[in-house]
Amino acid sequence: MIMTEDVEKLDDIDINRIKELIPHRYPMLLVDKLCDIHKGDKAVGKKGVTINEPFFQGHFPEKPVMPGVLIVEAMAQSAAALVMLSLGEEAEGKLVYFMSIDAVKFRKPVEPGDMLELHVKKEQNRRNIWKFSGKGIVDGQVVAEASFKAMIAT
Repeated sequence: MIMTEDVEKLDDIDINRIKELIPHRYPMLLVDKLCDIHKGDKAVGKKGVTINEPFFQGHFPEKPVMPGVLIVEAMAQSAAALVMLSLGEEAEGKLVYFMSIDAVKFRKPVEPGDMLELHVKKEQNRRNIWKFSGKGIVDGQVVAEASFKAMIAT
């Protein structure tokens, strides 16, 4: 762990640690790794998008495109893992629920073979409510962005 600008930088975490932090499982677990983690502030989730994803069977068989709502869900899962990791023992037995999604923009399709980076940044935190901004990035290009709020509940 490294301290930078009063924010503790944590080691990257893998899929097994993510599964300890959030309850999502296949086929709804949409984050493979969390890296560039700055405790309580920001992180980057990574999702290797493959043709084996169940949603590609119907979205769309002739031109497979990752549904935009799942890109936003992947951002939210990255943020939830960051929150739970940041809170540590205080978060045990709790869940993170979506409250709102705003200012969503989709800029470019995400296709099989893409490595989707999910950049999430805390904008505000009051008690059990966390507000984040998120960007989906593939090959350095923003493919989606959103602002969203989540609540930590027991």
